[in-house]
Amino acid sequence: MAFVKDMLRMWAHSWKRFISIAMITLLGVAVLTGIYAGCRDAFRSTDRFFDAQGLHDVQVLSTAGLSNGDIAALRKVNGVAKVQAERSQEVTFDLDGRKSATMQEIGTNGIDQPYLQEGRMPKKAGEIAVTRKFIRDSGKHIGSRLTVTPESASSDTSDTSDTNGADGTNETNGTDEAPSFPTKLTIVGVVLDPQNLSNPDGYSAMTSFRSTATTDYTFFAPSDGVTGTLYTSATLLVKGAAAESTFDESYENTVKQVTDRIDGTVKTDRQKARRQELLDAGNKKIVDARAEADKKFADAQSQIDANRQQFNQQVDQIVDMQASAAAANAGAAAAAGAPNAAAAAGTNAPNPQLDETTRETMRETIIDASPELTQAKQQLDQAQSQLNEQKASTEQTLKTKENELKTSIPQVRWYVQDRQSLGGFSALKSDLDSIQSLGNAFPIVFLLVAVMMSLTAMARMVEEDRSLIGTYVGLGYGRLAVASRYLLFALLACLIGGGLGLIAGFLGIPAFLLVVLQGMYVMPGLRLEYDWLYGSLGIALFVVGVLAATIYACVQEMRQTPAALMRPKAPRAGSRILLERIRPVWNRIGFLGKVTARNIFRFKSRLIMTVGGVAGCTALIVCGLAINDTVADLGIKQYRDIYQYDLMVVSDDSDASAMRTKVASDGRVTSSLDVRIESGDLTVAGSGDGDSGKAGSSGSESIQLVAVPEKHLSDLGEMVTLQPVSSGILGTSGVGKTGSLKLDDDGVIVAQSAASALGVKAGSKVRLTNGDGVQATAKVGAVNRNLIGSDVYVSETYYAKLFDSKDAKNTKSSEDSEALTWNAMLAKLSGSDTSQTDYAESLEEDSSVMKAVSCAHMADSFKFDLMGAVVALIVALAGGLALVVLFTLANTNVSERVREMATLKVLGFFDREVHHYVNREMMILTVMGVILGLPLGRLVGGMLTMALNMPSLYFEVEVKPLSYVIAAVATMAFALLVQLFVNPVLDRIDPISSLKSVE
Repeated sequence: MAFVKDMLRMWAHSWKRFISIAMITLLGVAVLTGIYAGCRDAFRSTDRFFDAQGLHDVQVLSTAGLSNGDIAALRKVNGVAKVQAERSQEVTFDLDGRKSATMQEIGTNGIDQPYLQEGRMPKKAGEIAVTRKFIRDSGKHIGSRLTVTPESASSDTSDTSDTNGADGTNETNGTDEAPSFPTKLTIVGVVLDPQNLSNPDGYSAMTSFRSTATTDYTFFAPSDGVTGTLYTSATLLVKGAAAESTFDESYENTVKQVTDRIDGTVKTDRQKARRQELLDAGNKKIVDARAEADKKFADAQSQIDANRQQFNQQVDQIVDMQASAAAANAGAAAAAGAPNAAAAAGTNAPNPQLDETTRETMRETIIDASPELTQAKQQLDQAQSQLNEQKASTEQTLKTKENELKTSIPQVRWYVQDRQSLGGFSALKSDLDSIQSLGNAFPIVFLLVAVMMSLTAMARMVEEDRSLIGTYVGLGYGRLAVASRYLLFALLACLIGGGLGLIAGFLGIPAFLLVVLQGMYVMPGLRLEYDWLYGSLGIALFVVGVLAATIYACVQEMRQTPAALMRPKAPRAGSRILLERIRPVWNRIGFLGKVTARNIFRFKSRLIMTVGGVAGCTALIVCGLAINDTVADLGIKQYRDIYQYDLMVVSDDSDASAMRTKVASDGRVTSSLDVRIESGDLTVAGSGDGDSGKAGSSGSESIQLVAVPEKHLSDLGEMVTLQPVSSGILGTSGVGKTGSLKLDDDGVIVAQSAASALGVKAGSKVRLTNGDGVQATAKVGAVNRNLIGSDVYVSETYYAKLFDSKDAKNTKSSEDSEALTWNAMLAKLSGSDTSQTDYAESLEEDSSVMKAVSCAHMADSFKFDLMGAVVALIVALAGGLALVVLFTLANTNVSERVREMATLKVLGFFDREVHHYVNREMMILTVMGVILGLPLGRLVGGMLTMALNMPSLYFEVEVKPLSYVIAAVATMAFALLVQLFVNPVLDRIDPISSLKSVE
């Protein structure tokens, strides 16, 4: 009982150490569990939402649309739970300028169901549900009406007329038609699209660089009123996928098994079958056209024959009349000359019938003599000639179409995509993964500091009780029983600190993170959850580390005999330090300065612990500030340094000429470059054949494909800073000389942001998907410095080579041919940043402009709020750790040197002098820790920043001088603050009692 009472008394006396260990454990457990818990809560709530709304696991697209046969084949694939055929159509409408939207049919099979936020779901033809983004931008409300206009080529089927070539049909076997939606619409509900959880009302609305949508809005309509049997896409749910978390590797493996089966069995067969259907439809149309032409020609020939017969009858009547008249005249003349002969002739009159030669001669004479008959004959002959020419031309055209049909219809391609291809899904996943990676890295530093501080504190605690330990051991207490006094002390401090850390980690930090996340994404059903296993393991990790340090401290003391333990520990032998050997310096140092130098370097364990602890805390602060500086400078570096142009204008292909005319007429442009911009994908080649259509895998990145005219390849460097980059040590990159990179016809230039995410370098082979969904394997000529967005630059000739643009194959030899429609313009503007921003906004109101982006506006408005919030949290926790570490080290330092401080007081040192004597050592050690921690923080910050692998972003590590100053000043401020707590302890030291012999 006395042993227990003494143990409790010892614990109460060491309450400062108890608080230090508990606080370090609290901070460590909070960091370890907090960021993890916040991300996990977001992951779980999003996964539940996706399962509830039936977000598709796999989506199948085709360059020629999908038929009922395709849907039936997908249903037979092993592992497919549900298949939903989907129809959509792109439309435009007037909303402060031309805007586009995707009319999406609400599936009837429970897949990709929109989440109702307000109003009701549409049920009748003409009713739609819209997103909150549209409500915010348009100012409309439930009950408002809207009229839309279908675009000429409006679905992912690429209008199939392009696919079918010469026959120009968008039908399959003459029956399948492209989807068509009602155009007069009424808003009845506001919904959340499960494919895009971005919060339009939050502060993430400015991060448009990460938007992968091809249209401005999505309208959801019921099946009622939708026509067409050709499907835009097919969405699938995979058996067993709902039981897995959509963000886990197990889910990806489950889905991959099904996508591999589709790629291996259904895809090839259905691509061939679909193309054959298109060929059959083309042949049938040619046969029908020939039959219809033959019928029309036969009818025309019959009409000409009837008219000619009527004409011949008219001429024959005239011939007969003239022949009869001639015969009558001849008879009258004969009668007058010989009456008897006339009487005889009355019985033998000549026959007016003419022979064929005479009749034909008379016909020609009559026709020539009559202008009307001549004109009629010419018309009949001309009609016959025209008919013959039409018959020959039609037959030749049909034969040509028959010969060209197979070559004009390209191979049908399927694209099998998973959820990674959804821009909203991949953005959310990458955000959370990146934040979680920070949450996994920082606790390591906290754990190391906790172990170091625990070893320091517990070693001093055991050393103070060495005589008592010797007494207990001498009285027969086992060493384990004696050590349990300190082990239980450390264990209790860890458990209490860890328990409080779990509260902060599973409630406080997640609540803070989720507030920030909800400003970027809409996550219905979000709630905080506790993970017993992870929380227990988090505490256990710190308990093991602290107990290991405590055991080490106990073993170091208790391996001595009880007699040795009961005697005071011999003072450490003095020794010369390196500074003493530098006589010119040492001789100029005062007495107290020499004492301070000897104390600092003689007690090496205290030196290592103090400098290491301070360096670790300083490094954490610098690391957080480094990430913040890196993110803060992204917009400026990209939109002012890399992008040299001031304005990018994009239009539809049909409005490209009008857009250029509009911009030129405004007189604001000082120089410009016409380009073609398409949204596409870049996939690492080598995972399959060149025709593999599996986009959206882990090796895929959404890109902006920029085609540059052949004549103006050298002008690209005036609009965009071209700097080659190469991989360095530990993932760093080296940047080449500005202007040393040129675009040519041998490869593409890939943005550093995409290349870093996919591990692509110069000479690599990649698969590019252009705006029409056509894929091609391309060579990477170089990797260009780029931080925001994933631009891929390609020359006009190489684009033609990759995507088989027939009109572009001879661009070098043909001066007048224009291979591509240059639907975009990069321009430099005159005027201030504000005027450039206003001009871009005014351009967007023009009907010929689809999008106008001002680099000045993007540079000023770029924000990455989630990362900033997490960095602020990490810096605050690192600051708290620094304060606890310095407090622990200062108190340990004082407790070790109580007799020394008492001696100084006896020698006549005033309290302020004692303060200065002790605090000077701590300040010097703190400065040494800061000096070591600043470069260490830069190194660790760089490694962590490069580990943040996010779509369309590359973090070029940047640490501003002010950040180093802030980290150093903050650490020194904490050291000064700790002195305010330590000085009263020094004042309370009693010289008499402290100098009494411990024996």
